[in-house]
Amino acid sequence: MESLIETIILGTIQGLTEWLPISSTGHLRLAEHFLGLTVPILFDVLLHIGTLTVVLFFFRKDIVRVLSALARLEFKTEHGRLAPLIIVGTMPTVLIGLLFFEFELMETVFQNILPMAMAFAFCGIILYSAKAGKERTDKISYFAAIMIGVAQGVSIIPGISRSGATIAVALLLGIKRGKAFQFSFMLSVPAILGALGLTVYTQFDELVSTGLGGVEVFAGAIVAMLVGYLALKLLWKILAKKKFHVFAFYCFLLSAVLITLSLSGF
Repeated sequence: MESLIETIILGTIQGLTEWLPISSTGHLRLAEHFLGLTVPILFDVLLHIGTLTVVLFFFRKDIVRVLSALARLEFKTEHGRLAPLIIVGTMPTVLIGLLFFEFELMETVFQNILPMAMAFAFCGIILYSAKAGKERTDKISYFAAIMIGVAQGVSIIPGISRSGATIAVALLLGIKRGKAFQFSFMLSVPAILGALGLTVYTQFDELVSTGLGGVEVFAGAIVAMLVGYLALKLLWKILAKKKFHVFAFYCFLLSAVLITLSLSGF
């Protein structure tokens, strides 16, 4: 029962912070640290199944149209053009992810509070800078796709939000918020699936050794899905009102708190 309650707490955090631009990975790491939990990265990735389901449902029509265009090799339509852009945007994400995996940076450097505090501060800077973006176009170039993909790759760092970094970069590149929102979350699908596959392959035995079973993982994923759906709708409303940058102040505040705690020996 204790494990179940803990996974529900983590699922709630995952669902709320995955789509709001405040870093789900960072918040999960902090929750695990202050709750005294030792949870493998695989469990955090499995929670993404719930939030991935939200994206698949929220953008189901767009995803079907992109896949249909890809199957027909039709790249001149609006959705047909998205397919190669998603592939190009995924490439830097994969390269950065493999680099972090190879050097085990997630298990070493970014398990500590101070580096995460710095990452939250950096995330705040990115989010606030998006305020300077001038929305000019609905079209995403291959250069823009690569830059957004780099932002997504860097967001593997706990404290840097994937949705925050990708949308902010898109806005700074002059892409209109509706298209930035759509592309950001559609780009997340292959990234989450890839991270899930790689982590399951390398860490499945580690998850079993923790004693977390199918019930706990399922409960966490369901909670993440339900909370994530509400968070995604909230993010779109805030983005539509051009208030996206306000999340920067939360990141700055959290960073200051974490720095204080770190210097105090927590």
